[in-house]
Amino acid sequence: MVEPAAPLPPSSSPPSWLRRRVLLPLQNILKQGLTPHQLALTTAVGVAIGIVPVLGATTLLGTLAAVRLRLNVAAMLLISHLMSPLQLLFMLPLLRFGAPLLGANAQTLTMGRVRYLFTHDLGGAFTLLWRAELGALLLWLVAAVPLGLILYFSARPIYQGLLQKKALKELEG
Repeated sequence: MVEPAAPLPPSSSPPSWLRRRVLLPLQNILKQGLTPHQLALTTAVGVAIGIVPVLGATTLLGTLAAVRLRLNVAAMLLISHLMSPLQLLFMLPLLRFGAPLLGANAQTLTMGRVRYLFTHDLGGAFTLLWRAELGALLLWLVAAVPLGLILYFSARPIYQGLLQKKALKELEG
């Protein structure tokens, strides 16, 4: 008589995109022995750099900041790139409010106006966009410093607690 085979264990579903691309890398970063100061600084600087109103600058600025501050480059880039939706959300308002800071008329920064300038006055288009971008960078800088400080001082105790819990689990296990 043949015994029935033991039932197979239920197959676990593959981890979701969010878990694979965000949560597991963050957990791996926590396992690398970084201090709460380093983790909080990485978070604060990564978020601030992640919302810079210049497309394509996130990777370069994040890498330079991480190397200069001796932080984990991968963690910095992960955090800063997670801010991409916010970067896109804030970019147009920062450009629109930044244009008048450097002498451009706020009413002239519309898609129709920019399109018209590119077809009829290429120099005027570049001047308008240059002033808007510099103004947006000034606004970003004014907002990024207090944002970074708030994030740093609020994230540091959170990371201290997470690392203490991790240490307790290691002692128990």
